[in-house]
Amino acid sequence: MKKKLILLFSFLFFFVMAGQGQAFKTANAKEISLFPQQNAFRNTLNLSGVWKFKKDSLNVGESEKWFNGLRNSRPIAVPGSWNDQFEEFSDYVGKAWYETDTFIPESWKGQRIFIRVGAATYAAKIWINGKPLGLHEGGQMPFAFEINSLIKWHAVNRIAIQVENILKPNRVPTGGDVETKFFHNTPATNYDFFPFSGLNRAVWLYTVPAKTAISDVIVQTGFQGTVGIISVHVKTAGAAETGIVSISGGRDNIRIPFHITAGAGQAILKIPDVRLWSPVDPFLYNVTVSITEDKKIVDQYLVQTGVRTITATNKQVLLNGKPIFLKGFGKHEDFSISGRGTSLPVMIKDFSLLKWIGANSFRTSHYPYDEEYMNMADREGFLIIDEIPAVGLYFHGDTTALKQRQAQCKQDIEELINRDKNHPSVIMWSVANEPFGSATFQVQSASTPDAASGADRGMVCLGELMQLAKKKDPTRLVTFAGVMGGPQKWHTLGDVVCLNRYWGWYVGGGNIPGASTSISNELDAIYKATQKPIMLTEFGADANIPGHTDQPKMYTEEYQRDLIKAYLEVADTKDFVFGMHVWCFADFKTSAASMRPGGMNYKGVFTRDRKPKLSALYLKSRWSNEAKRDSTVRR
Repeated sequence: MKKKLILLFSFLFFFVMAGQGQAFKTANAKEISLFPQQNAFRNTLNLSGVWKFKKDSLNVGESEKWFNGLRNSRPIAVPGSWNDQFEEFSDYVGKAWYETDTFIPESWKGQRIFIRVGAATYAAKIWINGKPLGLHEGGQMPFAFEINSLIKWHAVNRIAIQVENILKPNRVPTGGDVETKFFHNTPATNYDFFPFSGLNRAVWLYTVPAKTAISDVIVQTGFQGTVGIISVHVKTAGAAETGIVSISGGRDNIRIPFHITAGAGQAILKIPDVRLWSPVDPFLYNVTVSITEDKKIVDQYLVQTGVRTITATNKQVLLNGKPIFLKGFGKHEDFSISGRGTSLPVMIKDFSLLKWIGANSFRTSHYPYDEEYMNMADREGFLIIDEIPAVGLYFHGDTTALKQRQAQCKQDIEELINRDKNHPSVIMWSVANEPFGSATFQVQSASTPDAASGADRGMVCLGELMQLAKKKDPTRLVTFAGVMGGPQKWHTLGDVVCLNRYWGWYVGGGNIPGASTSISNELDAIYKATQKPIMLTEFGADANIPGHTDQPKMYTEEYQRDLIKAYLEVADTKDFVFGMHVWCFADFKTSAASMRPGGMNYKGVFTRDRKPKLSALYLKSRWSNEAKRDSTVRR
């Protein structure tokens, strides 16, 4: 009998432990396909505000059950990075806990209730009322979980989120003891921006109808002559068999019924005298999807979209069938105190400065930005190269880590396209920034150690990522931003070639005429090899010496301005160059390193607090004059 009891106890103990280990659900990318929306059938509650916060540097939070309530906590702002809110957290790498309490409105009964975290860098676990809910890895994308089984009615609900930001070689972006050995910095990133951590974007509670609901809406647009064409694909959960798509905002209100079969339906609508979306006229139509049961609407979702097309020839990128020249910047979500946390006033200021300077585009270097950036770009007419967090990739060394990074990159692409697929501002998916083909940051010739194997592996990995992006969204262009000296054959994979180049700065520093010759020759060579339109997605110089000089010397505003001017003048002579993005929009924080005085990158044409440098004034003069001629086409 005693032996049987021991066996029974052992079984129960194993079952309980196994249950604890498996209790966390893994986030499903499909749950972020539709942003939370308030209407007659759905509800939202933004949990942004001041939360409780506690460091877990000894990694004891789970064993001590901090999810049942944080003791000796301190207040922290959400959204916001933890690094600049507390002095001792500046370079902290480890775990920390967030907690807030909330009531669930009585009116939400009978609906499916979800929590949606806008971004938790880098990995997160969630508990509701002390019970494990779900986990997510990947720091710059949202994730969501249904919470109905864990909530309390007529009582406070405790939400606890553990966030962990450890830098590892197998993560995206890479960090820790990586094999490239180029960056020697603290914290040990393998990329040139600061690893701001925490709950950097808003946390939402939201509902969808329990019985029958819209689970996704995919809007694709085109036109023939003056007639706009909008194709709306609808995915549903539940028993709905019919629906209606309506379009408003233009001259006519258009309604088209559709049938739902096996949880999917489609409607194609034609808009006479369509207004095409562009930087000149960023006109948005309201596309409302309703699904019905017994002729009664049971769920509804609104998407704002612009009718436009984006294609590429062997020399140009065409917006609505006409050449478009991209003028703008790479930039960062970065600001003092808030770090990478969403700051709507900073966002508004940045868009105001982008318009002031005459830009029409930017790249989300080097990670997806908050959805509000996409919404604002839709309304203001900016073109976006939308980039996953795959910066600092390399393809030599540990194949296990390589496979883990590749899996994460694919997850990032799935999540990014699910999130941003309906934004007319997004014209291009970038699957990586400056991936390395070899173990060192140098010209990667056949004699470079690991160059051949790294280049071949990179060809396969980047090819898989671009194919995945194309499969999920065949309506946009795909690319990656190539590093100096990177394998040229990689650029045959994308629709267009994007290059980051620093002749006159990291190579041939101080020699602007030499930089002009080098970039001109390289552009010609790459175009000859690829026969694809080329864009410089990064070029520039640091400017952090106060005052001005009579001769442009490195680190002065004069040198930065003149180097940018030289690159733009070279681009003017190349009919296959379709865009120039200066690196970068504003100065930003980096890890501490000898090449980054004060832990800052000073390549911004604006200071970190958004004051213009000489290069900003030069670009405003140049781009404003071009806009007077034609704000859509360069010449």
